[in-house]
Amino acid sequence: MTEVTVKLTPIPELARVVMAGFDSVRDCANAVADIIEAGIIPAGLEMMDSFAIEAAEGFANVGYPLDAQALLLCELDGTKAQVQAELESVLKVLSGASSLKVSESEKERLNLWKGRKSAFPAVGRLSPDYYCMDGTIPRRHLADMLEKINELSQKYQLRVANVFHAGDGNLHPLILYDANVAGELEKTEEFGTEILKLSVDMGGTITGEHGVGVEKLNAMCHQFNSKE
Repeated sequence: MTEVTVKLTPIPELARVVMAGFDSVRDCANAVADIIEAGIIPAGLEMMDSFAIEAAEGFANVGYPLDAQALLLCELDGTKAQVQAELESVLKVLSGASSLKVSESEKERLNLWKGRKSAFPAVGRLSPDYYCMDGTIPRRHLADMLEKINELSQKYQLRVANVFHAGDGNLHPLILYDANVAGELEKTEEFGTEILKLSVDMGGTITGEHGVGVEKLNAMCHQFNSKE
């Protein structure tokens, strides 16, 4: 006989979003780990770098802090009592942020998410083409990975907007390029492969959501040996 144990989660009574701006990417990444370490499991935990913030705000005009080097969106949901208790804990964790805002209504909550959800079309306005990766790494390496991506951006002379599903370390660097320029697509693919290999080297994987397909075959060989 096979037994399956399930946990039923009720539809949340309430959801609120905390938006925190930070003066450094490392401080923002450390806050992600601190929230999880505090025993809080947010309904959503998203991180954006300064380029992504600027692009999203220019597209959606939702009130993101343009002076922030990194932005964290943390959504809490549950009963009113649960949300209030978790909100107090999260605000303590984020006390070192350069700016803090908590949604006070459902309309405001949706508006704060609108910016993050607009990141991809926002970047699409800035460049003819963009290339998205989905390598996934341990949360403790988020800041190190962003530094490496910035170094690679300089190496390849290609701009990158970074948006992360920070709660599970899922990366979405958006590499901007122009396929009409000879060699740029190939350069972009090489850049993307380097990011995926770095993900593996940091103890992660080449894909957290999108799958391998044809695109990541070379990177898969970096993650698995011939016997595997």
